[in-house]
Amino acid sequence: MTFTVRPISPAEHLAHVRSRRSVSFLQTPAWADVKTEWRSESLGWYAGDQLAGAGLVLHRPVPRLGHTLAYLPWGPDIDWTGGLTVWFPPLVSYLRSQGAFAIRIAPPVPTDTWSATQVKEGIADPEVTRLTDLPGRPDPVGAEVTRYLRDSGWIPQNPEDGFGAGQPQFTYEIRLRHPDGTARSEDDVLRGMNQLWRRNIKKAAKAGVEVTTSAGGEDLKAFHDLYVHTAERDRFTPRPLAYFETMFAALSAEETGRVALYLARHDGDLVAATIYVRVGGYAWYVYGASSTEKRDVRGSNACQWAMIRDSLAAGCDVYDLRGITPTLSAEDPHVGLIQFKVGTGGEAVRYVGEWDLPLRPILYRAFDLYMRRRSR
Repeated sequence: MTFTVRPISPAEHLAHVRSRRSVSFLQTPAWADVKTEWRSESLGWYAGDQLAGAGLVLHRPVPRLGHTLAYLPWGPDIDWTGGLTVWFPPLVSYLRSQGAFAIRIAPPVPTDTWSATQVKEGIADPEVTRLTDLPGRPDPVGAEVTRYLRDSGWIPQNPEDGFGAGQPQFTYEIRLRHPDGTARSEDDVLRGMNQLWRRNIKKAAKAGVEVTTSAGGEDLKAFHDLYVHTAERDRFTPRPLAYFETMFAALSAEETGRVALYLARHDGDLVAATIYVRVGGYAWYVYGASSTEKRDVRGSNACQWAMIRDSLAAGCDVYDLRGITPTLSAEDPHVGLIQFKVGTGGEAVRYVGEWDLPLRPILYRAFDLYMRRRSR
């Protein structure tokens, strides 16, 4: 089979997304409207007149270089189990013709998976410091994709801690279906959680924590105030309110119910808030915030449980708690993140990660130097 790659309209792209069981929200045409600082385009892979795959490309201009980095976050949406030699050459040819000096992709393909039990045992073992010290369950498709990219000149961009400038390589996910494809029940998911998580969910309910959902609007300001408070406490740089307003406007316009705000209140006080995104059979916990006060009422657990229940009700296959670092050392400050998420049951997943293909090596080296200097 031979493919050609050419631009498609947002409407054609959205029709493709809707025809799939799921596609990452970062590969929907609406995401282009969120990343306003990038030039964007939707591309389609055609076999004759048949659209077989699609991808959202974000073109990042680099000062003084006159060319762009072409970035496909968590994509493209193609058949990764097929021969990649038919999918990638037409993409490379097209983006080269559009002035890209390099292409960056983040294939939505796992390479290894670790159960919650393995992760907990690893944390308890002083000789284990990283997930990769444990024997994971390998994925042959991920291994083949990795081999193809390496042999084809792509360069891995995966930092040691799992968090780079783009998408996390390690995530934590809860499977919402049994291996035979049947849906799990709420009770079954609860049984998969550890005792502390079950206790905290019950504690939140007993304390009178109420979780409501919102399509954004005025509630976004309340979320953002709590999010900024969380950023100050946990020492990270928060995004501006305008970013979230743009996100809700774009995703909501594309599909009703695609994005939602979950707000946990206790006696009228906002104690936790989260942002939830769903595309087809896949749901994500994208952002979270919590109050330093009233942490004992467990608003964060209440929000998570509400999002998981809604994912089950929607018939989702996966609830994705997003990025973790691969550290399991008790001395690493990041270990608390995986400890919180592992309590939900589920599994830790390593993906192929982000890879760059230099198309103009001199410009790519200049870009790499620019990024290194900027990160100092």
